[in-house]
Amino acid sequence: MKGFFDTSVLVPVFYGDHAHHRRSLELFISFDKTTGCCAAHTLAEVYSTLTRMPGKHRISGDQAMLFIGSIRERLSIIALDGEEYADALRVSSALGIVGGGIYDAMLAHCAIKARAEKIYSWNERHYALCGPEVTRRLRTP
Repeated sequence: MKGFFDTSVLVPVFYGDHAHHRRSLELFISFDKTTGCCAAHTLAEVYSTLTRMPGKHRISGDQAMLFIGSIRERLSIIALDGEEYADALRVSSALGIVGGGIYDAMLAHCAIKARAEKIYSWNERHYALCGPEVTRRLRTP
């Protein structure tokens, strides 16, 4: 089975006191590069989130890169090429996806490209507009 990881699942992996840490970590370590993946853009989202967390949870860029390395060691990285990106934008526009929702739509298109059977996210509502091909694969850890 191929599983696709959303940023909302990957960030808690690295914070032992996060409410979703245990379930996110258990899921993360149950996959490897042959069975798990995330979008290339997810690496930037994880980096951004980790380096801008509030208070004691904020980490340096160097520390964040260690965590990014862990993700890259365990998961395959999926990217859309220019034509796929344009097609995904067209489909998303037709579905009425606007604003920041487009970022999750692009991640959903990466999951479809990877032929992921399951898309793991703690933010199911972010994917709700992406159509049945996405929502039928959506799971919380």
